[in-house]
Amino acid sequence: MQSRDAARRAEAKHHGTPEPLFAEFRKQGYSIMKRIYVNEKWCLGCHLCEYECAFANSGLTDMVKALKGRPIHPKVSVEDEGNIHFAVNCRHCTDAICVKSCISGALSKGEDGVVRIDENKCVGCLTCVLVCPYGAVMPAPNGHAAQKCALCTDNLCGEPNCVRYCPNNAIVFEDRG
Repeated sequence: MQSRDAARRAEAKHHGTPEPLFAEFRKQGYSIMKRIYVNEKWCLGCHLCEYECAFANSGLTDMVKALKGRPIHPKVSVEDEGNIHFAVNCRHCTDAICVKSCISGALSKGEDGVVRIDENKCVGCLTCVLVCPYGAVMPAPNGHAAQKCALCTDNLCGEPNCVRYCPNNAIVFEDRG
């Protein structure tokens, strides 16, 4: 009998898409970008992902010094509706409307598929906030720019901190095609 955690990981990993299909895509030369996926059935609504995100992007190595007594500004947010909870984060869309809508060219999609914001180019019009169909782009706390998840590629974590520290494995970082 599978343990509850093993069953969760298996469900999150495959999420209804057969692995052989991915293998065929890769064989044909398509790259499949890893993205963050959330399984709301396993999300506890603990908001730990928000704290881990804020810590990862604080530039500090001590979580207490980074967050204690300060307002946090995570690039992921947990939505709660009754007994359903889920983390909202950037989907790094293949055809990202936020990038197309950016009047200053501050939003771009890199060769790695990650949509990033150049805060030095952002004029703070927040058009990207309005057009994002997932609500994943938000005003930055400095009031000058927008902010969004960059999969922890812009800090020292190397992998998304929200995924690494989700206590219930509700957030996963994988390629699904």
